Parts: sequence; structure tokens; C-alpha cells
Amino acid sequence: MFTRIVVGLDGSEQSDRALGVACDLAQKYGSEIHLVHTPKAETVAFALGAVAGYHAATTMPAPEKVKEAAEKVLASAQENVVGQDLAAEQLHIGATDPADDLVACAEACGADLIVTGRRGLGAVAGTLLGSTSQKISHDAKCAHLTVA
Repeated sequence: MFTRIVVGLDGSEQSDRALGVACDLAQKYGSEIHLVHTPKAETVAFALGAVAGYHAATTMPAPEKVKEAAEKVLASAQENVVGQDLAAEQLHIGATDPADDLVACAEACGADLIVTGRRGLGAVAGTLLGSTSQKISHDAKCAHLTVA
């Protein structure tokens, strides 16, 4: 049913759960897994211990720290995938909007499913569904599964 699954990661607990669901589906259907993470300075600052309400200009990490954090998110996810006797076919670090990067990756690899957490570390734009998940559901040409 699913031959290629693209998983959106941001280092949040919900994206970890999404990866778990994607791995379960991949085992069941013999699917390829493609991992995508689009680092955002704001979420890296949060992950590095920035305090809510602290002035953003004083807490924004340097670009090399953002890239380093992105590589760690993907490495951790890849270890999780390998630990379940699966292989990550592609590790992709996005550079634009997370939803756009996920949809583009899904189209490029011919994915028939995108799996994301319902809400992650990004800005609060949706009440029940994160803004990235909303955009993917609107723009994707394949199925999109959001995991709570």
C-alpha cells in the first residue's frame, strides 16, 4: 500500500511518535523511509535552552549551530530507524518552509505518504493542528498522516 514514506522531523516528542508510526507502517508494507528536517533558528534556540519571552535577537544561534542541530535530529532519527531493522533511504535537511520541504521531498521521491506530528516546535498558528501539518494537508499530492 505504501512504497515510500516521507517523515517530517523537528526534534519534538510528537515527531518522534510520528517516526514510530512511520516505521511501523514501513515494516508492515516493506516501505522506504525518507527523513526530512528543516531547521529553524527559533526552534533550535528553544531546543538549546532559550527561555520563553527572552528577546529573540539575543538567543538566536549561529548558522553553523543550526546546521549542527539539524544533523543531530536526523542522526537520532536514523538510529531509531536502523534500530527497527529498517533503513532510511534519504536524509534531507530543508532550507525553506518545513511544509514546502516535505511536499517537495515527497514529490521528488514519489512518496505516497507523508507522516508528521500534529504539532511540533514551530510557531503556534493553528489551534488544533499545527501550521505545518495544515499546509501539508492542503498542498500534498499524496496521503498525509498526522500523529498526535
